[in-house]
Amino acid sequence: MQDIVSHRSVDLVIANGENSAAGFGITPKIAEDLIALGISVLSGGNHIWDRKEILEYFPHEPRLLRPANFPPGSPGSGLYVGEKNGLKFAVLNLQGRTFMTPIDDPFRTAVAELEKIPPDVKVILVDFHAETTSEKQAMGWFLDGRVSAVVGTHTHVATADARILPGGTAYITDVGMTGPHDSVIGMEKDPIIRRFQDALPARFSVAEGNVQMNTVFIDINPEDGRALAIERVTFHID
Repeated sequence: MQDIVSHRSVDLVIANGENSAAGFGITPKIAEDLIALGISVLSGGNHIWDRKEILEYFPHEPRLLRPANFPPGSPGSGLYVGEKNGLKFAVLNLQGRTFMTPIDDPFRTAVAELEKIPPDVKVILVDFHAETTSEKQAMGWFLDGRVSAVVGTHTHVATADARILPGGTAYITDVGMTGPHDSVIGMEKDPIIRRFQDALPARFSVAEGNVQMNTVFIDINPEDGRALAIERVTFHID
């Protein structure tokens, strides 16, 4: 990753890490390793609590986020405001409700969380972790002109709709995943195919081979926070 950052002159790296522990959750060790690689903020989603040891880690690492619309009292925070190389920025993590756990309204939560960001912070990135295209698109339009980018996560498959919305917000429905792409959303194919056929319980394991990293590169004007360009790029790691 550091070669990519250097080659592309990347100022800020944001990654969703909720499935980094063998496909389910994240551990403190993995979070620390990813941050040590140069990732500035790790966002989460519906699998963020899968590893119990992460619960006590959240108060010690503000750069690890969980969706801000989780119920009050949940460990950690869904908003991070920081500075890197003189650039002030904020990252907001939200989770959708359609076909997912019925948690608090992400749209009202987005408004409330954005009000917490100091006015001199212009670069604002949103990870919207949601199931449906419609809910993600709605959030993109809702936040257009209020944030620099709305990047969808959760479905593991990169979409081809990267664009700059009229208000200057970069948008993509889903950035995709980092992991084995000869798979069914990262898991071994055969057990999942069988389950679709016989509806019996099956043990899912992370697949191997054809490892790819799906990304988007976003160019943002630091003066006003408006996105200038968004480019979808896939790196083949094998």
